[in-house]
Amino acid sequence: MRSEPDYILKIDGLATPDASKESRQDVGSHQIPGVGRSWIAVRWQCCSVYSRIYRNRAGTAYEGRCPRCGTSAKAAIGPGGTSNRFFNAG
Repeated sequence: MRSEPDYILKIDGLATPDASKESRQDVGSHQIPGVGRSWIAVRWQCCSVYSRIYRNRAGTAYEGRCPRCGTSAKAAIGPGGTSNRFFNAG
């Protein structure tokens, strides 16, 4: 049984210095090691389309816009996050 709840989103750089490599992995988003930025999937309710939104350069949130109408969405990154990979917006 896991010692941590599965709804916690762990973000690179927020782990304590003595934490194991496994605990520093970003489990709530998709990323191929060494390639590109982390992202989450979003279903834009405004236009019924799916897209990715990417983590901003500061690493504080995932930000993006609907590919059809331009509605914006922002998902903050912080303690007590989620391991969900798909979200609804707009």
